[in-house]
Amino acid sequence: MKMTCKMLRNTSLAISLLLAPAHMAFAADVDPLNPGATTSELSHQAPIHWVSVEQVAKSFEGQPPMTIGFDVDDTVLFSSPCFYYGQNKYSPGKFDYLKNIDFWTDINANCGPYSIPKEVAAKLIKMHTDRGDTIFFITGRTASEGEKLTETIQTAFGLEKINPVVFTAGSESKTAFMKEHAIKVYYGDADGDMRQALEIGARPIRVMRASNSTYKPMPKNGSFGEEVIIDSDY
Repeated sequence: MKMTCKMLRNTSLAISLLLAPAHMAFAADVDPLNPGATTSELSHQAPIHWVSVEQVAKSFEGQPPMTIGFDVDDTVLFSSPCFYYGQNKYSPGKFDYLKNIDFWTDINANCGPYSIPKEVAAKLIKMHTDRGDTIFFITGRTASEGEKLTETIQTAFGLEKINPVVFTAGSESKTAFMKEHAIKVYYGDADGDMRQALEIGARPIRVMRASNSTYKPMPKNGSFGEEVIIDSDY
């Protein structure tokens, strides 16, 4: 039996009416575990000056040897296991351990085997060593007797010679040391590292802190307009 145009229209309308409520219900039923994102949200990128290690190396071509500074924890070494251990041993659940000289004596002497050298640091240190640059490793740790941090860094990165690590907590500020030694470039993970480099007119370059670092809150990479090295969190 042939259907008339009127019958076809009525049938289509009925199907549409039946499907519409189900479709509307489906659209309104958003899964909180899968909220989705708009195209605008997916395409948004923070205005960060990303660079690779190779680009950083290229920027030094034709320049004479200079003095370079590196922060230590979360920049050169992933040492969170040591701080996690120290907090649990010396002040569980609190940050008092950071003011305890016994803690600093302990990790400065014994943390080496539990500190993981960062891959990005290995590339940067080799690049600057090959250039003949003078390198200083500057840490905000408290100095203590019997420190082996210098030895740890020298061994981890296969350095023939190394300047003793500079400990700045409670005595000499990083900026004072950096200014005195005319440091031209400073690598660090913390906002404070970037700020200190800018204060003395040095070039700040950000090494990203690993997301599982115990050092919280996390810094804002690129917040000073500095270069941020890609894939530098490990």
